Amino acid sequence: MTVDAGIDAQSDASAEPTALGTAAAKNLATTTKTPPQMQGITSRWLLRMLPWVQVSGGTYRVNRRLSYATGRGRLSFAQTGAETRIVPPSLAELPPLRGFGEDALLTELASRFTQRDFAAGEVIAEYGEVVDHVLVIAHGKVQKVGTGKFGDSAAVLGVLANGDHFGDEALLRDDALWEYTAKAATAGTLLSLPRQAFTDLVGRSPELRAQLSAFEAAGAAAQDKHGQAAIELAAGHDGEPELPGTFVDYELAPREYELSVAQTKLQVHTRVADLYNQPMNQIEQQLKLTVEALRERQEHEMINNPEFGLLANADYEQRIHTHGGPPTPDDMDELLARRRGNKFFLAHPRAIAAFGRECNRRGLYPEDVDVAGNRIPAWRGVPIFPCNKIPVNGGHTSSILVMRTGEDDQGVVGLHQTGLPDEYEPGLSVRFMGINERAVIQYLVSAYYSCAVLVPDALGVLENVEVARPRD
Repeated sequence: MTVDAGIDAQSDASAEPTALGTAAAKNLATTTKTPPQMQGITSRWLLRMLPWVQVSGGTYRVNRRLSYATGRGRLSFAQTGAETRIVPPSLAELPPLRGFGEDALLTELASRFTQRDFAAGEVIAEYGEVVDHVLVIAHGKVQKVGTGKFGDSAAVLGVLANGDHFGDEALLRDDALWEYTAKAATAGTLLSLPRQAFTDLVGRSPELRAQLSAFEAAGAAAQDKHGQAAIELAAGHDGEPELPGTFVDYELAPREYELSVAQTKLQVHTRVADLYNQPMNQIEQQLKLTVEALRERQEHEMINNPEFGLLANADYEQRIHTHGGPPTPDDMDELLARRRGNKFFLAHPRAIAAFGRECNRRGLYPEDVDVAGNRIPAWRGVPIFPCNKIPVNGGHTSSILVMRTGEDDQGVVGLHQTGLPDEYEPGLSVRFMGINERAVIQYLVSAYYSCAVLVPDALGVLENVEVARPRD
């Protein structure tokens, strides 16, 4: 008993502290702090790389040469179970029906399309045969295969996918022939309209006949290859021939872009601003993170907004599909070849990784380029900037954008207005709104912006880019 008691006494003595503990010492120490940190801040390359145009009047008008619009948009669909139907108003994207607004006739015309499925490798239309159906792809990919310049009978002339249509020549002519073979690259579904069904409807509809007559009259007007009103010129002549007279016609109703706005109301209690403002200014830190969030939203809107966003405003003639699934060097080359003076690509990081895998598979190692001290991956010398605002649809497919920029090059430009009252950054203002009855200081934080595509070929999009990593 005596020995055990001695051991317990020694244990109690050793448990007592012999110096000041760290927990108590912290009460006298000065804590080293970081400024508030925030997830979700990205490099925002689009905002950094776009040239910004001052829009003093709040509206930016894009004047262009007169063009004869011929549709060529994409059709929309409604699906109920396995049944797929065309949304009637979208039939106005067929060139002969451009601008046609008779909803009842469009609804009846949509009801005359019949649905059928196709398998990968199936020939949907054969070169040289009569075009007797209008075909609309609801789902899947179809390749336009024809004879190349040097006799290659399997040259892929283009890829059609969801919403694309072909064979609309059948609406106007009964002797049109297929100039290529349409072959299914994947399984899918299409909707077809027999020429006879359309002819029957035209026979009893004066409105539809007037629409077709107007379309044919517009097609008879002198146009260049871009559909613009032609400028008559003479070249290669000698002597004194009579020179053609000409003028450059303009669009009568040019598009106007109004500055959009992203706003929020920042609130800070006066007690916080008065008593807890050292060593960091509370209002300054609150404002800093609020501005970051607004700029992130600004870039998101400039890409995804249905009115002025780049994805929604890319011309349908400047949209292409990947020949397979993931983005290959061939796809990127085709995207570059459709425009001059490409400045940069913009892609989701997963799309950049998918492109890198395709390069690795082919043994290609593209060089990086230096942009403002950053090493950026590039293709053909054109940098590929990451942008997580570009959506990944269903976790599987995304888009890659490429653009020419600047007013002088008739490219893509950002729009803002500087010199705002209480301007904090270019195009962003912070206005004091007062102190409410709860002693809360309020600031209105506003960012004004938009973007414009000056001519259609300034912006191109590679669509349906598969970003999912394939199984080995």
